[in-house]
Amino acid sequence: MVSKVIAPPDRIQGDADEGYGKIADAFRANFAARREVGAAVAVYRNGVKVVDLWGGYRNGHTKQPWQQDTIVNMFSTTKGIASLAVTVAASRGLISYDAKVADYWPEFAQAGKADVTVRQLLSHQAGLSALDAPLLLADLNDAEKRSAVLAAQAPAWPPGSRHGYHALTLGWYESELIRHADPAHRTLGQFFADEVAAPLGLDLHIGLPASVDRDRVAHLHGWHRAAALLHLNAMPPRLALALLNPRSLTGRSVNLPNDIDAMRDFNREEVRTVEIPAANGIGAARAVAKAYSCAATGGRELGLTSETLDALTRPSRTPSGGIRDKVLHVDSVFSLGYCKPLAHFNFGSSDKAFGTPGLGGSFGFADPDTGVGFAYVMNRLGFHLWSDPRELALRQALFRDVLGVRPQR
Repeated sequence: MVSKVIAPPDRIQGDADEGYGKIADAFRANFAARREVGAAVAVYRNGVKVVDLWGGYRNGHTKQPWQQDTIVNMFSTTKGIASLAVTVAASRGLISYDAKVADYWPEFAQAGKADVTVRQLLSHQAGLSALDAPLLLADLNDAEKRSAVLAAQAPAWPPGSRHGYHALTLGWYESELIRHADPAHRTLGQFFADEVAAPLGLDLHIGLPASVDRDRVAHLHGWHRAAALLHLNAMPPRLALALLNPRSLTGRSVNLPNDIDAMRDFNREEVRTVEIPAANGIGAARAVAKAYSCAATGGRELGLTSETLDALTRPSRTPSGGIRDKVLHVDSVFSLGYCKPLAHFNFGSSDKAFGTPGLGGSFGFADPDTGVGFAYVMNRLGFHLWSDPRELALRQALFRDVLGVRPQR
């Protein structure tokens, strides 16, 4: 069940620069009126941190306060961070978006995947959202076994003809791509730590290392999957029903690894420490915002090229079957590991924006036209697929009230 713990709004700390007070007001209102437990929001503008706020409880059951150094799992918001590592690899010439995945990872060519391009894979068009072979938590620490399972999978649809959200598999396929293309054969989590987190000084991890104090990690307050039926006003009805059928493509796409449950198990130590680059990034809002700020302002600190950044601002080629997502059962638009704005999920100031929302309400994105890197993270999981009311209120305060640009949805 959803936690009934509500943190008082007077537990808000941090700073908002002059002119950004509307965001602080919205953040405070989340605790007063939107049942927030613990959360943080951060905004960078043209490379400068202008908002850094946190508050509430790191653990609503024990009433431990959310501190400045509290970090939290952000589910699919991790995808954008992981894809930034792939962008670094592309900028360095380790991979090309238009090359075939099998050019770097020959075993991937099995089961009709020989012609799948990196661009198709990163844009959720490869048909690999679910796995037929069992994949257990312990297998994630066995690189060769994991690689073999991924390489053997046959697409659920002809690659390029449709797209469907690769909720968990995207990160593992990205990791294998990096591991095979990188001369040091690092996993994505290792590559991210070395080539993104370290240069930017990010308090953000894909696979939580032993050096991180566990008392800093926020406790997630989730809900039972059946509760989705009580929130059909928030979650798309077809998606909610599909989640209850473990044999559906949707059910199979989110039930990975096969022996864990996202709502119950992401507080477990063994789930925090493995690499799930699509779903278990643990970090601070200011770290996510800073990473996106780098991408929004030219990527100089990471050596990003203008070609790779330009590619992120454009949606990928629309699949021949249209933009209806075969996993989420809604229209969606993707580009190289990121979501792009569309009518019902309109974020940023223009169609150049890119980012990824996470299960429960978190969201991080870059808006190149305004030089903004934005991030919101929290520990009470909501039911919205995108634009959780808490996050949306903060984003509206920034883009509508502060920057005066297009409405956010």
